[in-house]
Amino acid sequence: MTQELITNMLGVRRAGVTEAAGRLVKAGIISYRRGHITVLDRNRSEQRTCECYFIVNTEYDRLLPATVAT
Repeated sequence: MTQELITNMLGVRRAGVTEAAGRLVKAGIISYRRGHITVLDRNRSEQRTCECYFIVNTEYDRLLPATVAT
């Protein structure tokens, strides 16, 4: 996932994506190299999000529940 793709998806400037990614890298939450993002600490990542993440995640689970293999 490139910074250009992220900027287009979010409708923000590339400088903002660069700054945010840099902060997450410094905090040890993600690793970011040449279009590859690796989440190193999901719990800390979730702690830094606004309440909208949890609302969207809850609605996703409600609308598209995981199927149980039998």
